Amino acid sequence: MTVFWLKKREISFPDPELANEDGFLAAGGDLRVERLLLAYKNGIFPWYNPGEVIQWWCPKERYLLFPGKIHVSRSMKKYMKKHELKLTVNRDFRDTMHRCRMKREEEGTWIGNDMEQAYYALHKAGYAVSAEVWEDGELAGGLYGVSIGACFFGESMYSEKENGSKAALILFSEQLLEQGVLFIDCQFHTNHLERMGGQYVSWEEYKRLLQSGLKNN
Repeated sequence: MTVFWLKKREISFPDPELANEDGFLAAGGDLRVERLLLAYKNGIFPWYNPGEVIQWWCPKERYLLFPGKIHVSRSMKKYMKKHELKLTVNRDFRDTMHRCRMKREEEGTWIGNDMEQAYYALHKAGYAVSAEVWEDGELAGGLYGVSIGACFFGESMYSEKENGSKAALILFSEQLLEQGVLFIDCQFHTNHLERMGGQYVSWEEYKRLLQSGLKNN
């Protein structure tokens, strides 16, 4: 397996086409804002365990959600009618990301201190976004990701109440649709996302969507 090592002083990546079958592309470098933006604009993202060297990934088959095609189950529709739900955006980015981290600590998380600091810097630069949903006035769940042009790259979600993360994704997707966002890049498949309408797209289709979404950025 070929491993491409990135230099901290040089902000660049190998051709995404060179990623391994599992999506692994490169290691090293850093998490500065400029590198993260270059990564996302090329379909690349960091994913590694805290304390390990930074790893960069670019799966050839991508798992996407389309804002206008989110599947809302009958049980979710009943839940959403039963409660007063309110969406907020960027209420407290650091808090939202940290909650995502804490909810996954027991099962293992890729969100370490360096990731929290890096994405907060990305947030201050205007690219990383958090969304939170409130159920009858109480925080129910949220998510965060990276927004560039008409592309949204989802990173993680959390729930404080049952259905919290689902409600956050549904309501936030409605807002993304209004803003003309083409897709939500989920990166990898999960059963949760599949039930909400997620689907695989080919690398060629993903590149086309990515280029279209970044056209005016």
